[in-house]
Amino acid sequence: MTEIAITGASGRVGRTAIEAFSDANLTLFSHSETEDIDTETLEIADYGAFADALSDRDIDVLIHLAANPEPRAAWEDLRGPNVDGAYNAFAAAVENDLERVVYASSNHAVNMANTVSPIRPESTVGSPDVVRPDERMDPDTYYGVTKVFGEAMGHYYANRHGLDVVNLRIGWLLSEDELREECEQRDAAGERFARAMWLSHGDCRRVIDAAATTSLASSPTTAHGISANAERFLSLSETMLELGYRPRDDSADVLDPDR
Repeated sequence: MTEIAITGASGRVGRTAIEAFSDANLTLFSHSETEDIDTETLEIADYGAFADALSDRDIDVLIHLAANPEPRAAWEDLRGPNVDGAYNAFAAAVENDLERVVYASSNHAVNMANTVSPIRPESTVGSPDVVRPDERMDPDTYYGVTKVFGEAMGHYYANRHGLDVVNLRIGWLLSEDELREECEQRDAAGERFARAMWLSHGDCRRVIDAAATTSLASSPTTAHGISANAERFLSLSETMLELGYRPRDDSADVLDPDR
């Protein structure tokens, strides 16, 4: 049975990731104690604590979700969890002989050209360019820069140490009701972003399971984690081919049910 560790397990994506694995033993870490999930506390910016947390557990896969998730955060608030934390995740995985790291990257690592303004990272121009996983990085914020760093660290550890790495650029995880509410409150550019980047809870479970368990033809693999949205501009073809991901949901079906 696969042994999987998840950091950031008490977060929005983390809670959904837990539901993806019914046939795996899970070790769950969070930044602080939670009453409803059995997690261990872990300060990911502390390398010694990270390495110790993974030791003597026979863990096969680390799904590293823990980070400061705020796209508009200042650099001083990002560099500890998002830069040191990313290095620590990969280094601790190699030290403890893990087989794979699934690194939670973001659409914000490649989104600058498609935003209406550099100060509006959660917006999309009227005719966005298609973005494929192997194209150049284009971060839209300091947060996006930290995700570029994490992906580069994944490339380094895959190529230098032979670690299986999936850099998973996660979209915007929302329930259907939350998606409707966001689109009602946003202007056209904000609604276009929500429609393009939506990740349903079901598809989130499917893509994280695929990233953690599918045999990789090559490592590192960069994959886009969004639903099959009609108005997407992050290409899903590579994720579907390389990970066998089969998204089932589409933001247009939620927002335009009579189309």
